[in-house]
Amino acid sequence: MDNLSHGRVIGIDVSGDWLDVHCLPDGHRCKLPNAPAGHAAVAALARDRGAVVCFESTGGQEWQLWTVLETEGVAARQVPPAQVKAFAQSRGTRAKTDRIDAELIARFFAFRPEAGRSLPAKKIRLLRALTTKRAQLVEMRKRLLAQVRAHQKLGTATMFEDVDTELKQRIDSLVKELENRINLAIASDEHLSETAALLRSVPGIGPVASSMLVAEMPEIGAITGEEAAALTGLAPVAHDSGTLRGKRAIAGGRRALRHVMLQAALVAARHNPSLKSFADRLRKAGKPHKVIITAVARKLVTIANALCKNRQKWTSAAA
Repeated sequence: MDNLSHGRVIGIDVSGDWLDVHCLPDGHRCKLPNAPAGHAAVAALARDRGAVVCFESTGGQEWQLWTVLETEGVAARQVPPAQVKAFAQSRGTRAKTDRIDAELIARFFAFRPEAGRSLPAKKIRLLRALTTKRAQLVEMRKRLLAQVRAHQKLGTATMFEDVDTELKQRIDSLVKELENRINLAIASDEHLSETAALLRSVPGIGPVASSMLVAEMPEIGAITGEEAAALTGLAPVAHDSGTLRGKRAIAGGRRALRHVMLQAALVAARHNPSLKSFADRLRKAGKPHKVIITAVARKLVTIANALCKNRQKWTSAAA
């Protein structure tokens, strides 16, 4: 992209009410409302400068701006917050304000333009919003149950029993409603429905994992297995220096998807014949449980990617 080669980038720190803007290479700054007028102003600024707009993932606060920029024909990319944070640390930047964050986002993208994500299709955006909300509610339920167990140990559970029961029932109801909406969103699109069916054919990948793969990795089937593992954060990262060979570890990637695939790997390691034998071999070799489950999750992702690429359902030979 020619404008990237000339460093013309607009970094934006997005909040619920405001857009803090930093332009490269001249360092121009401004603050605009996170509202239609502000979105139009960003689009005009980007067109005048021939710049790419970039911003972090902020839990959905950037979606309206992103959609307007796409409609206006302005190149816009979403960058991973974890990588921007690491970039800030590498520069020795410890202070944190909205203005500083906007500049860091711009400089990170100028340094690593390939790290940006393009705007997904509208149906993928809807699906991602639904799966994200489901994950948040499941986490909320998990914390609530942990609090209930803590009260039981303290002998104070009866004081909160009615409230806890009512909250859990309400959360369960919302999760079920979201799951129904997720299923409808997938079923309404032929390609998404076919992809989900391919994924569900793999023992270990259930409705939650398949919908998360469809929502969080729209690239699935169009990339290599190694790229799929890296995007999920399941590719091992080396820590070697000279003759020292450090432990490999996983890092980065799409955290919510990685969490779901690790849960799916627990099931696959028991019920998927091919992956069960793979896990058993690692176990006999003395590998720790966490290493085994991570390796199974990585295989699950690469298998899923291959099936989507070939548009074929799972067989034991696929593993």
